[in-house]
Amino acid sequence: MTVMSTAPFAMRPLHEGPVPQAASVLAVTSRPGQESEYLGGVLYAFRRAGANLGLLCLSRGEASPLNSMRYAHLEAVRPWELQLAASVLGISSVMVASYPDGALHRQPHDELAGRVLRAIRQHCADLLLVIAPEVGTSGDVAVAAAARAAARHAGVPVVASTAPETPGAWVIDLGSEADTARAIQKAAAAAHESQSQELPRVLQRLDLLSRGEAVRWLVFPPPMP
Repeated sequence: MTVMSTAPFAMRPLHEGPVPQAASVLAVTSRPGQESEYLGGVLYAFRRAGANLGLLCLSRGEASPLNSMRYAHLEAVRPWELQLAASVLGISSVMVASYPDGALHRQPHDELAGRVLRAIRQHCADLLLVIAPEVGTSGDVAVAAAARAAARHAGVPVVASTAPETPGAWVIDLGSEADTARAIQKAAAAAHESQSQELPRVLQRLDLLSRGEAVRWLVFPPPMP
């Protein structure tokens, strides 16, 4: 499970910064649910800034130990839940790959990078969004590495959601929209019905967040001409 700091941003000596400029943002995750719990606030900020949102999830989430529905196969159910969560978040394009959940770190790096590169081209993305490797699981580390390689090939930057204390991080201030952003995140998280046993923890974590989202660059934007 990904572990990220829940301490209020007001307690951190962290500077505020703008939402990175992008017309088309592609979020890349290792499993369903991360788009809501960990990236939902940043995605909200991008959408409010006018960006078109896309999502590539590299697994179907079949390795989850939870199955509140019991009778359903997770590999079939969780992609449908992801589609519903994405619609709540305002994501217009959703792609779900079938790499083995929990084993992304064992997949060939070039294979994962190639899949991300194809998604960049399909979504016409000019920026990628991922979970930073320093706060994620081994699967998230593999996703970040693949996104970095694909983005460098495509010539687009990568921004990562991270912990407030991470060197080089800054806070995107959601301001007066913070309550709305968190409410949307909660609704999107609730769309993952098969994981409803986990929902109280997710909601508690979101309640502890402040109005800011800490991010840092994994691949910097190209220099201005």
